[in-house]
Amino acid sequence: MSGDGIGKTIIVSSLSNSSGSGIGASAALNIESEFFLAKDMSILNSAGPEGGQAVALRTSGNHIACLRCSIEGFQDTLYAHQGKSQFFYNCDIYGTIDFIFGDATVIIQNSTIHVRLPLHGQQNVITADGRHLSDSNTAIVIHNCSIVPTPDLRNQSDVKTYLGRPWKKFSQTIIMQSYLDTFIDREGWMKFDESSDVTTLNYVEFRNSGPGSNTSGRVKWPGYHVLNNPKNVQNFTVEKFINGSEWLPKLDVPYSSGLVST
Repeated sequence: MSGDGIGKTIIVSSLSNSSGSGIGASAALNIESEFFLAKDMSILNSAGPEGGQAVALRTSGNHIACLRCSIEGFQDTLYAHQGKSQFFYNCDIYGTIDFIFGDATVIIQNSTIHVRLPLHGQQNVITADGRHLSDSNTAIVIHNCSIVPTPDLRNQSDVKTYLGRPWKKFSQTIIMQSYLDTFIDREGWMKFDESSDVTTLNYVEFRNSGPGSNTSGRVKWPGYHVLNNPKNVQNFTVEKFINGSEWLPKLDVPYSSGLVST
C-alpha cells in the first residue's frame, strides 16, 4: 500500500477506548496480512490525549513492513499486536503512554520516536512489551533510532519520560545504538504496577548515545542489563531476529542487517 508521502496521504481514526471502541478496533489501519508493505503515508489517531487508549496502527501478521510512514497518536499509538518479522524503517512514531506496545517480533530501525506532552499529572512511557511466555521469541527492538521530545515537551522538566514498562510478565525490550535525548528519566524504566515482576523481564540497553543514555542511575532490577559486547545482542539484529534478508528485499525495503559500525 503506497501513498504520496507523509502529510499527503493520511489514514485517520478518531475512535478511542474512552469513546466505546476496543483498543484494537480504534486503529486507523489494522493490518492482518502476510508480506504487507505500507509506505509514504501518515497513519494517525486524532482522539487526542483526552481519548485515552487510541491506536493509530495495529499490526497482526508475519512479514509486515512500514517504510517512510508517520504513525501518530498519544496513548497506545503503535500496537504491534502479534506476529513474526515486523519491521519499521525511516518512520516517525509519536505518542505519550505505552505508545509502542504488543507481543510481536518487531524491529524499529533508523527511525525517530517523538515523545509528546501528556495530560497534566501523567508520565510518558515509550514501550510496553507484552511477551507473556518465557519461551516466546518476541520483543520490541529499537535500533539506530533517535528518541526525542516534541517542542511542547522539551522544556517541561516536571514530566517524567521512561523507556518502557512491562505490560506482561516476560516483557522484552532492547534499545541499542540509539540516540536518547536529555529528557529520559535517569531510572530509565518503570513498573507497570506494583505487581510487576522485575525478575522475569529482559530489558537491554546497548551502546546508546546522547545525554539520556547515561545508565549510572538506571533501575537495579535483575531483568535489566547494560550490555557492551556485540556478541550479546547479535540475536536482536535484523538478520538474526526477523530473518530480514529472506523477505525485506522482496518488498524492496532498505535495512541494516547487523549492528552499525562505530
